[in-house]
Amino acid sequence: MKLKVFQKGFNYSQDGRGNRLIFHLQGCNMHCPWCSNPEGMAMNGVLMTDKEWLSDSCCPNGAVKDKILDRTVCKTCEDMPCTKRRRQKGLRLSYQEMEVDQIVKECVKSRPMFFDGGGVTLTGGEISMQFEAVKELLGKLKEQGIHCAIESNGSHPRMTELIPLVDEWIMDIKHYDDEKHKAWIGISNEQTIKTIREAAQKHGDVLLRIPLIPGFNDGPDDAEGFANLLGPIASRKNVRMELLIYHEFGKGKYEQCGMEYKMKPGRIKPETVKTMKEAFAKKGIEIVHT
Repeated sequence: MKLKVFQKGFNYSQDGRGNRLIFHLQGCNMHCPWCSNPEGMAMNGVLMTDKEWLSDSCCPNGAVKDKILDRTVCKTCEDMPCTKRRRQKGLRLSYQEMEVDQIVKECVKSRPMFFDGGGVTLTGGEISMQFEAVKELLGKLKEQGIHCAIESNGSHPRMTELIPLVDEWIMDIKHYDDEKHKAWIGISNEQTIKTIREAAQKHGDVLLRIPLIPGFNDGPDDAEGFANLLGPIASRKNVRMELLIYHEFGKGKYEQCGMEYKMKPGRIKPETVKTMKEAFAKKGIEIVHT
């Protein structure tokens, strides 16, 4: 089987314990307006531009004029010669396809780099968009004795089938309120919460993350809402809690992808973080920082 991978590389501790080889998998079923990897949203990928190298010659169908890509021309282009037949830097498809066995081979070769309890992490996008291939990959990495971590939104109904194959289980929960979750992100949080509860019961190493987003979940009642939902879950010894603070590091990618960055300017105030930590502390839970 094949996997669509839009980014890969090493990272230390932020995507699982120790030094890890990270594979970002294409496709996501959520549409978070603050996403720092917009190129990973569409299952079929997106053409990304590099204005420094973008020229009329990048597209043989005339979609580029004066360093501007006319994406309406791209919609009627089936074979994308700009990415498949021409060597150039101005246009590229967001992902590459990799055979599962090819990825396993690369991971085995990288084993000396997995220090401090490191290994391989699958993240996204959303990994469950390529569920069967992910399951096959995790099984083969398990056979090789490689420590595996996943980062997921937990919205796939079969997600917990992966529990025996995963050493570190990392999940985001965007909002405790289902209606607000659907309004901002496009889908319900019901399955995510169900997956969180089951993973907390069955997995030995769970990290739950709340991305704090201005105007979305940083209001005066949100700390209490999250603490009430997650308190009984995060009180388990096998579960850790972390807060991810909003940033705009991926903002520039939106222009490269021909997308609009819809988040209004804003930041998470230190008082908001303090209030959130205090709400969880009342439940006997200390917020960690990876």
